[in-house]
Amino acid sequence: MPDLTTNYLGLSLRNPLVASAGPLSQTVDGVRSLAEGGVGAVVLYSLFEEQLRHEAAHDILLEESNEEFYAESLSFFPSVPQHNADNSSRYLSLLERSVAAVDIPVIASLNGSDLGGWVEFARRLEDAGASAIELNIYLVAGDVATRGRDVEDKHVEILRAVKAEVAIPVAVKLSPYLSAFGELAMRLDHAGADGLVLFNRFIQPEINIETVSVESGLELSSPFEGRLPRTWIAALRGRVSACLAGTSGVDTSDDVIKYLLAGADVAMTTSALVRHGPRHARRLIDGLDLWLERKGFASVEAMRGMLAIPAGANATAYERAGYVSALEKAKQQYGSLV
Repeated sequence: MPDLTTNYLGLSLRNPLVASAGPLSQTVDGVRSLAEGGVGAVVLYSLFEEQLRHEAAHDILLEESNEEFYAESLSFFPSVPQHNADNSSRYLSLLERSVAAVDIPVIASLNGSDLGGWVEFARRLEDAGASAIELNIYLVAGDVATRGRDVEDKHVEILRAVKAEVAIPVAVKLSPYLSAFGELAMRLDHAGADGLVLFNRFIQPEINIETVSVESGLELSSPFEGRLPRTWIAALRGRVSACLAGTSGVDTSDDVIKYLLAGADVAMTTSALVRHGPRHARRLIDGLDLWLERKGFASVEAMRGMLAIPAGANATAYERAGYVSALEKAKQQYGSLV
């Protein structure tokens, strides 16, 4: 049988399928079901910068409310706003219990867009047993005067701050909506990123013309969405030292195979596992295994990156040629489009 073992972020995985951050990794039972389903690693759901900031603000308020109390008043509970269960403590507890419950790597996920206490929290994730940390940098520059370089610099700044806090591997999950994504990917690689996860999905609001309002929501990804991350993975393969993870659009084993051929070290999925259940992971892995055997590959490593842009090629010209070729094919089918 083909060898499916994979190295990702310096971690040894039994196969290249990773359950990305999502609703199935919000409980120990969920993490266990994903491991039993066959994935090589699990990324816990994301802990948000805003949650940690809210906790810090609440702690300060509580401390200030108690400053004027005398010792004999210790049994008195001050009147402060109600606060939900400590998000950070619950996350750390989930992480510790998940690590103890499964025999595959458990990766913690932090979602933020600025520096602050959430960066320092990375060390607590390491202490709780995380095999690695995935930084989900969800940075939407709503200020139209913000320069592209400032946005890119912030990504590098956040990575360096987290790397200074921990010894475990750190991956960065990125958006494609940047002025020169390839150059930023290389900057992050040089700044010490152990992995790059392509791509984050921005929430795109919809307008309801009946209620005349803006509605937000998140739809499960479709296989078509895998084309953009695979394009960039193919361009980055061999040009960065960081591991490459493809996420979005993984629904069938064919999608996993395409990511690997493009040069991804692992393929990540949440939508497919939500849509079909954790056991769907086994179907994805079995499909990959059968394809490798049918094509005569002894291992995943033997076929990884076969369709990446050759290291010595002019990547810009390569992509341009693909664009022109696609238009020519479209012209044959639909007539002139330009």
